[in-house]
Amino acid sequence: MAKMKTYSFNQILELVEEMSDDEKFTLLDLVGHRLREKRRDEIALNIARSNEEYTQGQVFRGTLAEVMAELRR
Repeated sequence: MAKMKTYSFNQILELVEEMSDDEKFTLLDLVGHRLREKRRDEIALNIARSNEEYTQGQVFRGTLAEVMAELRR
């Protein structure tokens, strides 16, 4: 596998400045889409973990009063 070239943040900004406006808007759309997808994946993983913990009885569920009573034990 070929070694991937790395760029500093300032180098990336310089490269972006060389792009046309249309390319910049496309880049923004793509980065935004990828960030939203990443966040959705993180949320889905958290939900799956929470469901697993609930299934295994590791999660307490109840009203506020019940939760407070459980915390006082």
